[in-house]
Amino acid sequence: MHKLWASTYKELLLLTRDLGGLAILFLMPLLLVITITTIQDGTFKTLIESKISILLVDKDKGKVSENIQKNLKGSERFEIILKSDEGEAKNLVQTGKYQLAIIIPENLSNDLNLKISENVEGILEKFGAKEENIPLVKSKLKPKEIKLYFDPATQFSFRNSIKSGIDQMVSKIETQTIYKAFQEELTDDPSEEIFDTEPFLTFTEIVPSEAEKEVIPNSTQHNIPAWTLFAIFFIILPLSINMVKEKNQGTLVRLRTNPVSYTTVLGGKTVIFLSVALIQFALMLLVGVYLFPLIGLPKLDVSGKLPLLFFVAFFAGLAAVGLGLLLGTIAKTQEQSAPFGATFVVILAALGGVWVPVFAMPKFMQVLSNISPMNWGLNAFYDVFLRNVALKELLPEIALLFLFFVATTVISIIYNERKNAV
Repeated sequence: MHKLWASTYKELLLLTRDLGGLAILFLMPLLLVITITTIQDGTFKTLIESKISILLVDKDKGKVSENIQKNLKGSERFEIILKSDEGEAKNLVQTGKYQLAIIIPENLSNDLNLKISENVEGILEKFGAKEENIPLVKSKLKPKEIKLYFDPATQFSFRNSIKSGIDQMVSKIETQTIYKAFQEELTDDPSEEIFDTEPFLTFTEIVPSEAEKEVIPNSTQHNIPAWTLFAIFFIILPLSINMVKEKNQGTLVRLRTNPVSYTTVLGGKTVIFLSVALIQFALMLLVGVYLFPLIGLPKLDVSGKLPLLFFVAFFAGLAAVGLGLLLGTIAKTQEQSAPFGATFVVILAALGGVWVPVFAMPKFMQVLSNISPMNWGLNAFYDVFLRNVALKELLPEIALLFLFFVATTVISIIYNERKNAV
């Protein structure tokens, strides 16, 4: 135990003598999480609270185009700007001044009514509901298309949401027109409503709740766990670099002349850098709870969750330390450990869902993400922050993180013994 304490004290002295490194170790993750959360929260508010300007060219001037305009103006997301020339609207979108232009074709209302009337009359004649026995003459109408011009820089998800919304809107108008045509054919009283055109199927969003109060996940709850985990795993850089320095400066050789095992040396490093990871996590929580509300960001709610959060952070820190010990043991120079460590952390973050949600990845990458310790840690953090799970639900991810630490540490010890074997 005394040897472990001595090794730990040595690591503490090495760490505290590099004040610049300490500042980077603790301040950079805070700046990172503040910057990313501010950007994403601002984007979220822009989509939800701000109106998007849309150019509308109405070549129809009929009932259908009036309904489309009414529905668009009734939405809180859009601000409609009418234009008369399709070429001008297209140019404004292509140059990035507007994100979207909608072009309503000519004679849309008349052709739609004519097409529906023909279909309705054909159905009624088929069932003998029409008294006249006059053969129907089908008009050769071509399908109409509503053109959507998107800014080339517009995100794919935004395009899909807009196209889906407009498609639903046009389908609703077409359905109501069909009902109206049937009603005109079946009754002489225009005020009589024989069809109920209100939607029968509706959607209700059910969100997690606590004590009958809705809990809506925000940008803070998503970003604090993700970027905290990213910062925790980045400690493999200073850890591996310190180990390489010890090998190159002969410190490790001098340690081997004393009755100190390599396991004890790694134990001292584990204690210090695990403490660093937990301090990083505590600072992140403090920023989320106290600083974010002051700069207009959602406050991080940690009430009743702190024990589980630190429990997850402890094992995530162990996994990061284990990876750093393995890298520091194998690497021979700082030029090997630093670039590889930084790149490898970014790869683990990408696989783990820090950059892009796992569900949005291709199937192959979703399967591959299961091998990333960041994915295990991130799922555990989300379980606590967003899903309000108990300790037993966290055990699978915790077990994976701990086994990862054990595996990397054991490999480090075995590799060191074989390399130094005489």
